[in-house]
Amino acid sequence: MKIQREAVVARALELLDEVGIEGLTMRCLADAMGIKAASLYWHFANKQALLDGMADVLIEDVARNVDADAGWEAQLRQVAAQLRAALSARRDGVRVFGGTYVISENVFRVAEALIGPMRVAGASEKLASWSAFTLLYYVLGFVMEAQGTGPGSAAMHALSSRRAAFAAMAADHYPHVLASMDAIFNAEIDDRFNAGLDLIMIGLREKIKTNQGIYN
Repeated sequence: MKIQREAVVARALELLDEVGIEGLTMRCLADAMGIKAASLYWHFANKQALLDGMADVLIEDVARNVDADAGWEAQLRQVAAQLRAALSARRDGVRVFGGTYVISENVFRVAEALIGPMRVAGASEKLASWSAFTLLYYVLGFVMEAQGTGPGSAAMHALSSRRAAFAAMAADHYPHVLASMDAIFNAEIDDRFNAGLDLIMIGLREKIKTNQGIYN
């Protein structure tokens, strides 16, 4: 029976949850599917090509439901939140997506959903597209950090257990770090995510008003 490309990607995403990105090899995937590796290479020339296909599927539901009647800031927040959820849904999902440059309907839809509202609000092409990259980089970085240190993670528990050592090291020479300790150890990652978006939006608001300098 001929194996379908969609079935390969679906099983690869399931396997990703089990073994992570390092453990996901073409041979491992073929074994999990009960087929020969040659059958995979018919669809994907190498692991990077497979990751590209997986990255595309990861965002297939992003930016499909954005409130067109909301303001441009609200629309950007919706897309950013959906992208965060999509990349967080799979183990190492952000590592699969990061660094890929897939040309697909999914990618173009998300890009349009980020660039479009800013252009309508008056941003130049450069400001809108570069700001879309900034939002993407923020989400990628946030998800990567959150997957390692989010509430309930082993990394967060390890970090919390070292709070006393953290305070002791900061006490003598790093007063501002010490004063910020409660905020640093705060596990409310949703609030932290939204706070970061607030800062980006404040900057965008001002730049859209002027479109000056390198943004022209």
